Amino acid sequence: MPTDLDIASGIKLRPVEEIAEQLNISSDNLELYGKYKAKLPLKLIDHEKIKNNNLILVSAISPTPAGEGKTTMSIGLSQGLNRIGKKTCVVLREPSLGPVFGIKGGATGGGYSQVLPMEDINLHFTGDFSAVEKAHNLLSALIDNNLQSKTKSLGIDPRTVLWKRVMDMNDRALRSVIVGLGGRGNGVPRETGFDITAASEIMAILCLSENRQDLKRRLGNIFIGFTYDRRPVYARELNGSGAMAALLKDAIKPNLVQTLEGYPAIIHGGPFANIAQGTNTVIATRLGMSVSDYVVTEAGFGADLGAEKFLDIKCVSAGLKPKAVVLVATVRALKYHGGVSLDDLKTPNAEAVRKGGENLKKHLENVRQFGIEPVVAINSFTQDTEEEHDAIRAVCEEMGVAAIHTDVWGAGGAGAEDLARKVVEVIESGKAAFKPLYDWKSPVEEKIRTIATKIYGADGVEFAGKARIDLRRIDKLGLNELPVCIAKTQKSLSDDPKLLGRPTGFTITVREIEIAAGAGFLVPITGSIMRMPGLPSTPSAELIDIDEDGKITGLF
Repeated sequence: MPTDLDIASGIKLRPVEEIAEQLNISSDNLELYGKYKAKLPLKLIDHEKIKNNNLILVSAISPTPAGEGKTTMSIGLSQGLNRIGKKTCVVLREPSLGPVFGIKGGATGGGYSQVLPMEDINLHFTGDFSAVEKAHNLLSALIDNNLQSKTKSLGIDPRTVLWKRVMDMNDRALRSVIVGLGGRGNGVPRETGFDITAASEIMAILCLSENRQDLKRRLGNIFIGFTYDRRPVYARELNGSGAMAALLKDAIKPNLVQTLEGYPAIIHGGPFANIAQGTNTVIATRLGMSVSDYVVTEAGFGADLGAEKFLDIKCVSAGLKPKAVVLVATVRALKYHGGVSLDDLKTPNAEAVRKGGENLKKHLENVRQFGIEPVVAINSFTQDTEEEHDAIRAVCEEMGVAAIHTDVWGAGGAGAEDLARKVVEVIESGKAAFKPLYDWKSPVEEKIRTIATKIYGADGVEFAGKARIDLRRIDKLGLNELPVCIAKTQKSLSDDPKLLGRPTGFTITVREIEIAAGAGFLVPITGSIMRMPGLPSTPSAELIDIDEDGKITGLF
């Protein structure tokens, strides 16, 4: 069986100018990055056209460690919609090098539903992640420089500085570090650490900004810490917002590439959904909606994470109203939630699928809480049996939800045509009436409890001592009306990764609440979740190589 890289390498790519023509974008509006990648200008956004677009969100049930194919499904569905005559663009996030070299591998889809050029997108692409990293670390340098300054000091108390550094790699050794050692000339010693770039507030700001002016405003609103006399300090006081925005000059522009079948794909921004908001940029989504009739987009991990944040944060912030949600379900994930070990997932077990169906039911209930009717896409694998697929259909029939068999990995867009027709049918029914789960103006504790009880199924929320202190700080800063972006394990509906299926009788524990005033949300940290992942015992990096001719192998 060919690998994803084998399949991608065998495709003759079309010049990006031809891809742009499908969206009626002239070559004059392309900033070329070689033959097959281009940046798109923000002036292409047309707010009138956006009103008539059909926005489709692809989400999933709680995944196995390898993921359940949301990106592959998003690409396959967009190809399927194009094949049935619907002018469609898929809008996705950019891959982080952390997972590429970690456990999941690349994030450009799979099989015959990929975005290309696969190697470029998975590695450095157009440099957006690097720009985010540099802008973030510039602020870190400005903070430490101000701590050292004798003439321009703001009087920042280094013990209160909340801003860390970032790097786009999984490296657990950097979670907690001490900087400024080596004498007075090297700065003020203090404890700090690193987050992964995908969890950077700069990434969140890039993804929620509406234009460059809004970008600079949000950068200036980043909360840094307090002075010795307890006055709050913001990034704008360090006079670095302009320089940070300058570093993001090109990163703010979405990237145009192509699917394996030669249809348009826009890729931009890359926050994770377990420790950040998990969706691509507002700018990219709006641009895609401006130049096509249908936009397919995805939100990371299960619907309890990416979809909830997409709907409660991004859609409310940007005024977007999705008309359909596709929920990806796989036999292997349902068996996993039905109690089957990872080593035995290839063994047929329809009873475990039925048992694991409780997880699927909860996610379907969650989608409906937002006023949108879900469609289940059964992402098939070669080892699946018809009896197992029937078990999924039975769960969906019980919920009154359509379940469509797809083969987007093996057949590309042709394997998603039935799904495409069903999604169009749902959209044209006009039943979608999007409504957020909570009012941003509600108290912070209430917003967190609403998500925990209604989406996760928890009995309640317990706030640790540090979280209580953070709540008082948030109130003092007047940030109570910000939405919440909960950091939680993706492996379970609860905050305990070992509680699979549809757990009940549990309480969500909030350890602390980080403030992302620039991005415009609060980040409650639950359970043992970390904002800097570590590598597994056998990372994907050990499989990746390059030969004398520059051909990469092992990237999947």
